[in-house]
Amino acid sequence: MKKIFLTMLAAGGIFTAATAQKLYTLQYCLEQGLQNNYSLRIAHNDKKVSDNNATWANAGMLPTLDFTAGYTGNVDNTQSTERSTGVKTKTNGGYDQDVNVGLNLNWTIFDGFDMTSNYKQLKILKQQGETNTRLAIEDMIANVASEYYNYVQQTIRLKNFLYAVSLSKERMRIVEARYHIGNFSRLDYQQSKVDFNADSAQYIKQKEALHTSRIRLNQLMALQDVDEEFVIEDSMIDVNTQLDFNELWNATLATNASLLAADQNIDIAKLDYKKVRSRDYPYLKLNAGYGYTYNKYSAATSSLKDRGQLGFNAGITVGFNIFDGNRKRERQNAKIEIMNSRLLRDELELGLKADLTNMWQAYKNNLNLLNLERQNLITARENHEIAMERYMLGDLSGIEMREAQQSLLDAEERILSVQYDIKLCEISLLQLSGKIMEFLR
Repeated sequence: MKKIFLTMLAAGGIFTAATAQKLYTLQYCLEQGLQNNYSLRIAHNDKKVSDNNATWANAGMLPTLDFTAGYTGNVDNTQSTERSTGVKTKTNGGYDQDVNVGLNLNWTIFDGFDMTSNYKQLKILKQQGETNTRLAIEDMIANVASEYYNYVQQTIRLKNFLYAVSLSKERMRIVEARYHIGNFSRLDYQQSKVDFNADSAQYIKQKEALHTSRIRLNQLMALQDVDEEFVIEDSMIDVNTQLDFNELWNATLATNASLLAADQNIDIAKLDYKKVRSRDYPYLKLNAGYGYTYNKYSAATSSLKDRGQLGFNAGITVGFNIFDGNRKRERQNAKIEIMNSRLLRDELELGLKADLTNMWQAYKNNLNLLNLERQNLITARENHEIAMERYMLGDLSGIEMREAQQSLLDAEERILSVQYDIKLCEISLLQLSGKIMEFLR
């Protein structure tokens, strides 16, 4: 009866508007998200920054070359008195002028592995940029997939409520016809109208829920028209019943992006310790320059004089920091940071195992519930068909008919909710194990 009613609605043009709308598949939604999602685009830009920073120059391994130019000048009025004679001498308008132009090169050749440690850290930060981008992609896939199947759920629920409205309308028609010939009381007639209105109200509210889900899905895909209408390819929630816990956990240890980022943090902490230890070694620096200096000076009692110099200079500096007062403390703190990064990694692994175990239990419980609800749905449909036959014969009250109808709708709602919960568990398990990319295939 349900299939017949939906077919009639489609023929009547209720769903004809959908034919002009875009057809969305899960893969299409994910592809749009990969191209447009704002959080993902920001993550890509952050990765570019970390890529740009991973250079020898940023690590301090390349020399610096500076161009300098300057001018100084002064004018002096002086007065002096000879001690023996007391004669005073004044000099007015004496001046000096200096002009210099030059190139200066400075290069730290060795600093106790501080520069090499910096460079290695920058390379790891570049890897972390890739890891963070992967995390953003996985979050986007999980969010889009969850909302896509939520839209499937809300669409099915809307059809179920529409079916409920059709049943209530048919019942009201029957009651009204028999009320006029005296087979049903006015109470039966009024109750049928109340039930019809209640089902119609649920249908209207469900349209709002479907609209909200559509907005959310368009937002995740970063579409400018967030209210753009579409139809989806999937007409049901297809659950995956073949997941294996041991396989998921081994994949988590091997590929989970958060664990990978934690391992990278340990490597960074080790390099921080190495940078502190670099002060235990001597340093070697090279400096060189080429420039021109011009000096012009005069005194009131002498003729104008000037001097120019053009030349090259170079030098090597070797040094060793004997004591700075902070080295021991910083070394101890660096060791503690290594320990903390390892502890955080172990804590993360334990948390991931707890999350995976809890989600796995929910997944298995919902699979068992799905089997029960499938049986309940078969029973509810049979009961509804029996009730409808008895109701048509006048052998069943309106209240009993309503109960049978509600039992059927409740059974459909429960199985739909269980299917969606299983799909959410599947998405979470695949994300935890680093296998969420499978949705792109």
